[in-house]
Amino acid sequence: MKWIRISIDTTTAAVDFISEMLNELGVEGIEIEDNIPLTEAETKGMFIDILPEQTPDDGSATVSCYLETDVDVEALTAQIKEGLNEIAAFVEIGPGNLTLSETEDKDWINNWKQFFKPFCVDEILIKPTWEAVPEEHKDKMMIEIDPGTAFGTGSHETTRLCIRQIQKYMKDGDRVMDIGTGSGILSIAAMKLGASEVFATDVDEFAIDAARENVEVNHIPAEKVKMLTGDIIGDPAIQEEAGYECYDFAVANILAPVIILLQEEIGKHLKSGSYFVTSGIINTKEEEVKAAFSANPEFEVVETMYDNDWVSIVARKR
Repeated sequence: MKWIRISIDTTTAAVDFISEMLNELGVEGIEIEDNIPLTEAETKGMFIDILPEQTPDDGSATVSCYLETDVDVEALTAQIKEGLNEIAAFVEIGPGNLTLSETEDKDWINNWKQFFKPFCVDEILIKPTWEAVPEEHKDKMMIEIDPGTAFGTGSHETTRLCIRQIQKYMKDGDRVMDIGTGSGILSIAAMKLGASEVFATDVDEFAIDAARENVEVNHIPAEKVKMLTGDIIGDPAIQEEAGYECYDFAVANILAPVIILLQEEIGKHLKSGSYFVTSGIINTKEEEVKAAFSANPEFEVVETMYDNDWVSIVARKR
């Protein structure tokens, strides 16, 4: 689908005013580009594999909106110019230039791919489906991934932590649960490392679509990896579909507040002696997650592993 993009060259001081003006004109979504440095708190809370280098903040910004091609662009640009003149009376708007261009969905859906390159987690090569296998890594176990819009290229610290803990704690032939599967990377890793089958869930239907495609790309039989859209914490149908006390291993790379809720449910589906690997936990939430496990008589924490500011907590069902 093609879109009309209108970009406004302005200043960071005027961004909020322009955003509100566009909202009043019926524009439902905008994109803001600036060079304001991210704070430490912001970067810690972001699930981003690679943060691009930023240029020095010079106070400039670009506000863009995307319109369907049947919109009266001439009338809208006239209204925007009028709105900019009004805003300029009480805030510096900078150049205020309008640029019109035509773009397609693929321009912003696929643009991130330039940052996703093949890399290794120990002896496992993880590579995007569109990249060639590096010559020096041809002898490694390979996982091919196209995340689509799902989280999980593998290069984020939390995913690396989970893969390493799968290698350490999962046994050949284990039945595995993967909660919050995202791109399916952990399900695929588990299968390639010897799991007999995987039951995976995600609340995002697009993530499940991407995960199923990645399972196929990695030549794993579809009947070995059951993937469902839904929330195992609060959906009885998903809970029943999973089955009870029948899994040898579970992994969840989500967020600390979700893991705190999940540990109350996941034990019902695990056999005694099973391991539950968790990550997606920022270090400031480590003690909260550990406290939740400690309060649950079904689990004991057996290991904590760190990668930069991220934490993986492994618990064992008694």
